Amino acid sequence: METKKIVTFGEVMMRLSPPGYAKFSQATSLDIDYGGGEANVAIALAYMGMKACHVTRLPDNLVGKSATQYLRQHWIDTDHILYGDTRMGLYFLEKGAVHRSSEVVYEREDSAFSKIEPEMIHWEDILEGADWFHWTGITPAISRGAARACLRAIQVANFMGIMVSGNIHSRKSLWKYGLSKQDIIPDLVSGSNVVIASTYDMYNIFGIGKPEADFETSAKTLQETFPLIQKVVDKDREVLSASHNRIKGKMWNGSELLTTPFYDVTHVIDRVGTGDAYAAGLIYGLVNHKEDEVALKFGAAACALKHTVEGDANMVSNQEVTRLVEGNGLGEIKR
Repeated sequence: METKKIVTFGEVMMRLSPPGYAKFSQATSLDIDYGGGEANVAIALAYMGMKACHVTRLPDNLVGKSATQYLRQHWIDTDHILYGDTRMGLYFLEKGAVHRSSEVVYEREDSAFSKIEPEMIHWEDILEGADWFHWTGITPAISRGAARACLRAIQVANFMGIMVSGNIHSRKSLWKYGLSKQDIIPDLVSGSNVVIASTYDMYNIFGIGKPEADFETSAKTLQETFPLIQKVVDKDREVLSASHNRIKGKMWNGSELLTTPFYDVTHVIDRVGTGDAYAAGLIYGLVNHKEDEVALKFGAAACALKHTVEGDANMVSNQEVTRLVEGNGLGEIKR
């Protein structure tokens, strides 16, 4: 089977966290990791066996080169990474447990990525031979230049006949450059074929339905509004505690609503990046298996497994995900 290629675009940040489940007030050292929603998707797909290229802009110093090396270590094509300026986006994570929530503090203003401009990127060359392009609502929230570059990537992908997926969720606190997600996200969605969105996102950004509306009804309206959309996808999460979650996938594929059974994650090791793992599993399933129901199950299983993996990215193989899809979730030793 021919190896498929995905291209992703977004900021890579340095993640700093106390060892284990310590609070910052207890910490005398911090663990370093790297992550970002789109890069997490690329890494997860690389571990599943796809070719993955991530496009970003990093500071032109030792820290930026360290982040590049992290991506290379996890089989990411870094040939199209840009370098400039000196500041890298940071986020600080204090991992919660049981009844204590995880907490995150961001420091990403004036980062090298925030100063990216569309003319810096040659999307026609980067997307040559690609099967899929993925974006998230975080990238256009960072700066006007990042939003314009993301839109240009989608337009080129559309012209080249490449499938486009977007996870439209973004944080209101990021939109600081004079435009809102309501101004920007609709243009990006208009060129997307697979959209990951909650009923709240659809209401908040497009005025569709209500925050707690029926998913199928809102998804149908979104698809009618943007004719390129083939599938609208989301997941349900039941939070029993910071350490115990239940996950279920759902998809409106234009003709029927598909759902998966719940995965019971009884011991959450690291919840960060689980949505990215879901997107990656879904993309892998759609590219390689073609069947919507199989792809949705693959996404939900990948999401469940990420809760057991430390760090931002889901470093599990397609065989591990397949075993869970097939019902083997006992976690016995493989010899």
